[in-house]
Amino acid sequence: MKKDINYYLNKSLFITATNTDVGKTYACEKFLRFFASKGFKVGYFKPCETGVVDLPIDGTKMLNITKELNPDFNVDINDVVPYQFKLPAAPWVAKENTFISLKIIKEKKKYLEQFCDVLIIEGAGGLMVPIEKNLFIIDLIKELNAQAILITPSKLGCINDTLLSINALKAKNIDFEFFINLYEDKDSFEKVSKPFLLDYFQKLNFLQDL
Repeated sequence: MKKDINYYLNKSLFITATNTDVGKTYACEKFLRFFASKGFKVGYFKPCETGVVDLPIDGTKMLNITKELNPDFNVDINDVVPYQFKLPAAPWVAKENTFISLKIIKEKKKYLEQFCDVLIIEGAGGLMVPIEKNLFIIDLIKELNAQAILITPSKLGCINDTLLSINALKAKNIDFEFFINLYEDKDSFEKVSKPFLLDYFQKLNFLQDL
């Protein structure tokens, strides 16, 4: 983390990514365990989860981990994942005729913050995934007054994906940090992508180092 640990006290961190299947849920677990190890009471929030048949898989897993790390986080899965949809697609598509209320999401966030020192919020897909017609994940980060944690991949193409997402966050004046998830093309990453990223950013953060 680029700031002193106490900076994150009473903060909300929004875990987003360059695209889907980059490791947001894995990142959430890493950050939950990291802050818990520093003595923080942790909390978890996933405003929308799609691909839900019975229970939200990601949300349920993370809620169980959060309760293990912070027994005071005694909340219900419907508080943690207020919007659950069956179709595995962007929330705007999966919701069909449901209206996703920004007011309700903000109220749930405020409610969950009572039980923790730092709230880890998990997004859906990448920054430009639509929630409503004129509300995207990047807008939700801004509306929730959260710091963004951008998860980027290690595969070929990650330079383009990383820079595009960072430029989008800067354009919205959103405070952010980015972490590379070394999960794909790990061997070739050292030669193919890391030299430019290291030269461009000077220092790289890896999820696996948390």
